[in-house]
Amino acid sequence: MCGILAIIGNGMDQELVKSLSKRMAHRGPDESDMIITANGNILSHERLSIIDLYSGKQPIKGTSTAYMIHNGEIYNHQMLRDGILKDHTFRTHSDSEVIVHLYEEFGYDFCNLLDGDWVFVVVDGSDFIAGRDPMGVKPLYYGFDASGRMYFASEMKSIADQCTTFSTFPPGHYYTPKTGFIKYYSPVYEDFSKAINELDLDLIRDSLIESTKKRLMSDAPIGVLLSGGLDSSLTSAIASRLLAEKGEKLHSFSIGLDAEAPDAKAARKVAEFIGTEHHEIHFTIEQGIEILDKLIWHLETYDVTSIRASTPMYFLSKAISEKGIKVVLSGEGADEIFGGYLYFRNAPSSEAFQKETIERVQNLFTADLLRADKSTMAHGIEARVPFLDKAFLEMAIQIKPEEKQPKTYDGIEKYILRKAFDTPDKPFLPSEVLWRQKEQFSDGVGYNWIDQLIEYCSSKVSDEQLKQAAQHFPYNTPTTKEAYYYRTIFHQYFPQISAAQTVRKWIPKWQENQDPSGRANAAHVQSDVQIASSEK
Repeated sequence: MCGILAIIGNGMDQELVKSLSKRMAHRGPDESDMIITANGNILSHERLSIIDLYSGKQPIKGTSTAYMIHNGEIYNHQMLRDGILKDHTFRTHSDSEVIVHLYEEFGYDFCNLLDGDWVFVVVDGSDFIAGRDPMGVKPLYYGFDASGRMYFASEMKSIADQCTTFSTFPPGHYYTPKTGFIKYYSPVYEDFSKAINELDLDLIRDSLIESTKKRLMSDAPIGVLLSGGLDSSLTSAIASRLLAEKGEKLHSFSIGLDAEAPDAKAARKVAEFIGTEHHEIHFTIEQGIEILDKLIWHLETYDVTSIRASTPMYFLSKAISEKGIKVVLSGEGADEIFGGYLYFRNAPSSEAFQKETIERVQNLFTADLLRADKSTMAHGIEARVPFLDKAFLEMAIQIKPEEKQPKTYDGIEKYILRKAFDTPDKPFLPSEVLWRQKEQFSDGVGYNWIDQLIEYCSSKVSDEQLKQAAQHFPYNTPTTKEAYYYRTIFHQYFPQISAAQTVRKWIPKWQENQDPSGRANAAHVQSDVQIASSEK
């Protein structure tokens, strides 16, 4: 996991480029390097060492004239080295190096050969290619300056004040000067009518185990984000079993306002059950409010739900970093794939349900994936997401929607995922956690967090300011005082209309209360009551 910056075109001042790259030095605190090619193109890299800690410095040169920078992980890099790239000479043991050799072997047509989460830029003389992984797990922005130079960067802050226009690089695409944007990832599930697979609980379980196993690939210490919810608890349980087979113990981390927070209580139960070395972090509402300014600079969004949930994740990542952990597993994606948010109960039809899961999956890069990446990378930690493994995703999202709808199972969301891991002979999780109702992360750290955050933001924005919101922010106009306050901070750092246009607001469907908190849905029950009652 790293930060990349590429500038295609002559005439850029080297010291300026270094300063632009250093704006995201938090993404790669281990080492930094930059090269200028014979054509005047510049590649800069801020490195977080995960694979090949000592010889994997970037940019990496290919066999001939090509250079490459990469952010992310290529989980099938050894298979590629031993297979279709066996005749190439490798200079490092880094997973990243396979990218430049795939370019040398296949030209532009190689993105579908990569199994992992990644963004890259390969420059070869006057030619180049940039690409982003299918789901957009890793962030990438692109833009153009007044001189016609083209920029690519892991974070918007490195290019926003240099480019006249810029945007989010679309997931599942690559770009070359000859072709423009090409969509290389066109999965069957994009057609909602193709969700016809029969339910296979063993396949769900085996596929998630395999996906998690891939994501334990690391030369650096690994931990898990354990909220106590279903998704992070499952990946933690799987990872703990896999590491135990090698005689290793997993470190788990949870956060809450205090020890009585719903997520903290559930996480303790899980950690004890699966046998992790557990670390529980607490933060105060005052501390959360104090870091909002810095947090929005890191996140590069004004989306309400992303900011609410990123605050505890930011504090948690800081504590994890201080423990020397560089890689964590996280549970993003399960709610989108299986229709886990409480509002999915209100889907008017199986067709509407399936369409909504597809749309949520396709837009994860604007919300949960953005939060997961930038909250953790603010402290130099790589978050990996087993539920968004390409093979697992494509299998699970094509299951018949009737099998995934909560109304099929008396309102229990993600029933088939829970059932797949309901193995009485060797249980993965305590029953009360396996069947715990969905609790969104920003709620689960403690209900007072959202309530007092809303109250604080309301104290900072007058009624008159909110009435005039459309004049100040005509694009994506904020409709609440909380949203207005976040937008004001965002605008201080990113005043460009291009910046505002990179943000997509997360809004629940099929419910009257449009607040993104899970507690806004009538189906919500207080999970702290559930957990407490299970202890009696």
